Formats: sequence, C-alpha cells, structure tokens
Amino acid sequence: MIQPLAYVNPEAKIADNVVIEPFVTIHKNVVIEEGSWIGSNVTIMEGARIGKNCRIFPGAVVSAIPQDLKFEGENSVLEVGNNVTIRECVTLNRGTKAMGKTKIGDHCLIMAYVHVAHDCMVGDNVILANGVQLAGHVEIDDHTILGGLSAVHQFVKIGKHCMISGGSLVRKDVPPYSKAGREPLGYEGVNSVGLRRRGYDSKTINLIQDVYRWLFLRGLNNTQALRKIEEVVELTKERDEIIQFIKDSDRGIMKGFITHK
Repeated sequence: MIQPLAYVNPEAKIADNVVIEPFVTIHKNVVIEEGSWIGSNVTIMEGARIGKNCRIFPGAVVSAIPQDLKFEGENSVLEVGNNVTIRECVTLNRGTKAMGKTKIGDHCLIMAYVHVAHDCMVGDNVILANGVQLAGHVEIDDHTILGGLSAVHQFVKIGKHCMISGGSLVRKDVPPYSKAGREPLGYEGVNSVGLRRRGYDSKTINLIQDVYRWLFLRGLNNTQALRKIEEVVELTKERDEIIQFIKDSDRGIMKGFITHK
C-alpha cells in the first residue's frame, strides 16, 4: 500500500505488501522486500536493499552517499537484512569502492539518531542504542549491544556477544564475549548475563573468564598472555575465537581492567 502523497521512483522495486506512508521519498535503484513498513518522512536513496518485515520510522535517511571526500560517485549499496527496526532520524550511508557496501544484519534494532557510516559491517541481532555513532569501516559481530551515545572510531572491530557501556569512546578493538566501559575504554568482565540469556552454560562462561584473566588481569603483555592461554586453557571454539580475534587486530585491543583512584 503506497499512499498517494508519497513519491516512489518508477524504477524502484517494491514488494506488493510493503506499506509506504505519506511524504516518503524513494529514489531509483531501491529494493524493498515483503512485509516492510516505511513511516512518514523517510527518505530512501539509491542503492538501498531492504529486507523483509523491516520497520523504518519517520525522519530516517537510508542509503545516502558516504560522508567521505574520497567518494567519487561509484556504484555501491546499503544492505539491510530481515526483521530490522530503524527508529527516528537514523542515518545509514552506503558504501564506497573500498568495500562496495554497508551492511546491517538480520533482527537488528537501530535506535533513534544512530549514524552508521560507509562500509560498516553490522552483524545479526545487534542493538545500537540512541545516538550511537559509527565511523567508516567499523565491524560489529552478532549479538553485540552498544549503549547510548557511544562513538566508535573508524576501522574498529567489536566481537560477538559484547556489551559496551553507554557514552563510551571506542578507539580500540573489543574482543568477543566481553564487557567494556570507562574512559579510556577498558575491560569490565565477561558478558555473562548476555551469554546465559543466549544459552551458554556455566562451564563455557567460566572458561571464557579464564581466558580473560590471563589476558587482562595477570600483568602479561598480549603475546605472553596468548602463549599461556594456548598452553593452559582448555581448547574450545570460544577460546580460539578470542585468540584469533586478538591476532587479527590491526588497531590493537582495549586496555585491561583499570582502577581509578
């Protein structure tokens, strides 16, 4: 159902049961799949690929060109998965030639006033609370939550099942399964509450905690800590994911636990 006061470019591909409210503007080279709802005063620009059963609230601007001076008008897209909620005044930019796309996974909640810049990769079941700002090329893995007003530096990677405290400045990579907060950003424990909610048992959570004790709490540098983890911690998928994340980190990982006097 398309309201007569909406503008939809005839080249846009809109599924039959998509609801488009008044004063929406949809440009050419846009695809919107079944069951999605587009609220009043939303602007969807070229290159948007919006999945099934998404909800986009008033004032959002989806797939605008990158805020990147190196952008030269190249073809690129913004991919939004299925069952994604995009709240009021969110801005999602499409990719550049570096990656060709910006991507939001399935079942994500993108709260009001969030900005996701060019070439970001956001996984499934991610929550970005009100006012979160992602610079370009940020990667966020599945089931991670960023608290309101957090800002993430370009090229930072955040692992799966992380919890980032509201108001954080994320300048370094955040390994999976962890909580992070304070200033400068540092380790604040394992995200045990989130892991239990998602079916992780106590043994697995305790093993993850053991990994991070060696990494953050025993005064070792990263090379020494990784060596000890590989020597003494039981081999599991979670252990190896943390090790590989740290080895692959280009920016370096966040600090260990910080005690403020």
